[in-house]
Amino acid sequence: MLNNHVTSKAEIAKELNLSMPTVLANVNDLLEKGVLEETGEYASTGGRKAKSIGINKSYCHAMGILITANHIEMVLVNLGDEIIKKDRIRLKFTAELSYCTEVAQKVKTFLEGELAKDTLLGIGVAIPGIIDQKERIVLKSHALGIENYSLRFLEQALEIPVYFENDANAAMLAEKKQKYPNAIYLSLNHTLGGAFCIDGKLFRGQNQKAGEFGHMILVPGGRKCYCGKSGCADAYCAASVLTQDNRQSLDAFMEKIESGDEKTLQTWNEYLDHLAVLISNLRMAYDMDIILGGDVGGVLSDYMIPLGEKVMAYNGFEHDVSYLKNCSYKKEASAVGAAKYFFTKHMGEL
Repeated sequence: MLNNHVTSKAEIAKELNLSMPTVLANVNDLLEKGVLEETGEYASTGGRKAKSIGINKSYCHAMGILITANHIEMVLVNLGDEIIKKDRIRLKFTAELSYCTEVAQKVKTFLEGELAKDTLLGIGVAIPGIIDQKERIVLKSHALGIENYSLRFLEQALEIPVYFENDANAAMLAEKKQKYPNAIYLSLNHTLGGAFCIDGKLFRGQNQKAGEFGHMILVPGGRKCYCGKSGCADAYCAASVLTQDNRQSLDAFMEKIESGDEKTLQTWNEYLDHLAVLISNLRMAYDMDIILGGDVGGVLSDYMIPLGEKVMAYNGFEHDVSYLKNCSYKKEASAVGAAKYFFTKHMGEL
């Protein structure tokens, strides 16, 4: 039901291969609990009109937070995956306990006056780094400059159930599993992250490092990467390549493209060339849909044809690039994905 906004009991029975009495019993139970609601009627086919049913979007809510080096991004999401409130606040990350207290205060302020806080299931926190979820530890984060950092105090400060997730993994979770059960997510933010799902589940790898596409060598002996190696994909395909390491905004860069600035167009063309090589390599390795997300992914929808042509030039085994997909959320994907964890968990417990 989370994947279908409106359906009928007959359609549920057909899709899940269940008997109608079983479907009726379960649907009626969920209607009684308020998880589902009747949304109208289907057109008559000669007999009694079938009732259309759908998720009661206001049944429950979850909050998502993305922590970056200089900001926190907050969203409040309903059961229909709709953002009903969002805010972005400048807050420089520090490893001090006072930072956790300040985040908790920002969350409290964000939720003040919101009726949805009474149906809040929990807070999902997305962090750019490798996370040991069981021990609540950030094993390493270049972006935040921390190593073996405990998340326990932040969890205690927030005072309600908390879920921690890597930011790229969270962005992958923001996409609908039914639509992309097997897919790669390229998170083209200030740094380049990645994640991928197999059979609808995140694949994390033996050491929680699966999807570190930004540190695959793209150009041997090439540009220096912040990780210390040379030629990493991050040094060629991250948003920082276009923003000159945040010396200009991505919006300003894209405006220069629209105005026909030659130097900017050359930078953009080189960027797309390197991105095409990375995409081609990932497609060869995994044979999955590739979702283009992050800040750059949010603006790529208008440039899919030139990007597709470049990708095709590197891949002689396929005759189209229909496997390239645009992300569902252009800005708040990581925060939304972290929040959605609680919907999946709660619905599984009903």
